[in-house]
Amino acid sequence: MMLAMLAGAAVGAGILILVRMAVRPVPGVAATLARVDGAKRRARPRPGAEDGKKPDMIDRWRTSVGERFEDEVSARGWSFTRTRADLAVVDRPFAQHLGTKVLLALAALVWFPMIFTLLGYDPFGVPAVVTILFAVGAFFLPDAELHRDAEKRRRDFRHVTGSFLDLVAMNLAGGRGLPEALLAASTVGDHWAMVRIREAITNARLSGRTPWEGIAQLGQELGVDELRDLASTLGLAGDEGARIRESLLARANSMRRRELADIEGAAGESSQSMLVAQLLMCVAFLVFLAYPAVSKLG
Repeated sequence: MMLAMLAGAAVGAGILILVRMAVRPVPGVAATLARVDGAKRRARPRPGAEDGKKPDMIDRWRTSVGERFEDEVSARGWSFTRTRADLAVVDRPFAQHLGTKVLLALAALVWFPMIFTLLGYDPFGVPAVVTILFAVGAFFLPDAELHRDAEKRRRDFRHVTGSFLDLVAMNLAGGRGLPEALLAASTVGDHWAMVRIREAITNARLSGRTPWEGIAQLGQELGVDELRDLASTLGLAGDEGARIRESLLARANSMRRRELADIEGAAGESSQSMLVAQLLMCVAFLVFLAYPAVSKLG
């Protein structure tokens, strides 16, 4: 009875999702603007689009399904702030991420019933519940992988930001003004983080805004708190003429100390993991040695 109720609940939830997807709500102004912005982002040429490599069938399906779901998400006004920030860090489109999630879930729904059928089990009942659980896990698996990759890129970005602050302080010591020092420091190097900072400063300059406003917008887009704090400090210096060179050097040193503390913490966690693995190997070896004697006693 319980399995039948679970199966009925799963079917009802699926029908409800299909109905909600079919019935399009009346979008508000914010949702309409979000859909227009999404269409503009998809129309921009991406860095990997100029190499002449044509996407295969799976990539086309993933893009098509992802764009469909992105339109539905935008029409309902769902923001997904954290996911979009992680995607901005790894430079991956939102539609592609959504398409990957949906296709993985559908593959799990098709693959596991086939496996259970080949093994001789009835695909309904307990295998059906297991299949649904695996489909849910497959749906959220790209989010976990995306967050892990984004955190690695953010650590790399913080490291580059510390070097950027040193370069800005050097340009300020050379007699340049703050906007010119920011632009000159961002032109040193072709690292992806430095390129993003340079693009933010250049776009802010072309749109008539201050460079620290562009840095603040970049920090909000990428989810990097250090950039927002840096923008506040630069805005104070630009508006009130505060002494900024010493402040930038102190902030760079603080970021390096934090990065060193994070590295030491990660090394300590790795050491603990290796110790646990060694203890497990020792326990397994002792069980291997003691099993013949214990079996003869029985």
